[in-house]
Amino acid sequence: MITEVVAGRPLPLGDPVSFSEARPVDVLIPTRNRPAELAATLAGLAAQTDAPPFGVMVSDQSDHDPAWRHPAVASMVRVLRHQGRPVLLRRNLPRRGIAHQRAFLLAHSAARYVLTLDDDVWLAPGSLARLYRAIGELRCGFVGNAVHGLSYLDDVRPDQQSVFEPWDGPVVPEDVGPDDHRWLRHYVHSAANLQHVTQRLGLAPGEWRAYKVAWIGACVLYDREKLLACGGFDFWADFPPNHAGEDVAAQLAVMRRFGGAGIVPSGAYHLETPTTIVDRSVQCYPARRPVGEGVRE
Repeated sequence: MITEVVAGRPLPLGDPVSFSEARPVDVLIPTRNRPAELAATLAGLAAQTDAPPFGVMVSDQSDHDPAWRHPAVASMVRVLRHQGRPVLLRRNLPRRGIAHQRAFLLAHSAARYVLTLDDDVWLAPGSLARLYRAIGELRCGFVGNAVHGLSYLDDVRPDQQSVFEPWDGPVVPEDVGPDDHRWLRHYVHSAANLQHVTQRLGLAPGEWRAYKVAWIGACVLYDREKLLACGGFDFWADFPPNHAGEDVAAQLAVMRRFGGAGIVPSGAYHLETPTTIVDRSVQCYPARRPVGEGVRE
């Protein structure tokens, strides 16, 4: 096992073989040039004390030192390990794009479910446990928590919030795309819209509700086998490294076969730092509309 020294103390990077043991959940985090944000993200995971057993993998593509060489990140890695959570730290260079990052992370997991979590999201206590309960009950391809931008709390957008549509029955497959009115569902995830919607729902403590989505960014819990059955993120080789929209492409494919849902309340909070994927001129999802098993016309 490789060990680095951070602030004068040893930090093992973890063993890929032991990490790939089966467990209920693995949290898969891609990161680049964001040590402060990653420390906050890991702190949120350390607060998931009521969650099922989970491991954490970080794949780093920073331009210089990997994020775990920052003492705050190293300390949060130690906290998670002290809690009994396996943590695997890996470099993934040269950069081949964010879809390749996610494919690299996914290839290291044998968990029942995988949470793809961006490195600029803080999870409130209880969030992972709620997502785990939801996907177990709904038995769909994925569930997710859209992120709140709390700097927008005073920016109320009724028109965008009006696209919120709960699932009143079982979650079923949907064939959603940019040429379809259901694509407008993504507006409910802008700014603090979902926070305002949740407040109006008046959910009781411990209650949650599933709703229909176009896609969900930053915090999505997949049934790993269903994700792999739809190709995972292996489409990365079809695109140049400067692509974006890989999460959208994967979710649309999973929704067509197995369905997917957003969950409120969401415990995911965006740190509102600038994106590290600046060039979004190449989007993965317009090219990812195959007709497969389970498609509903």
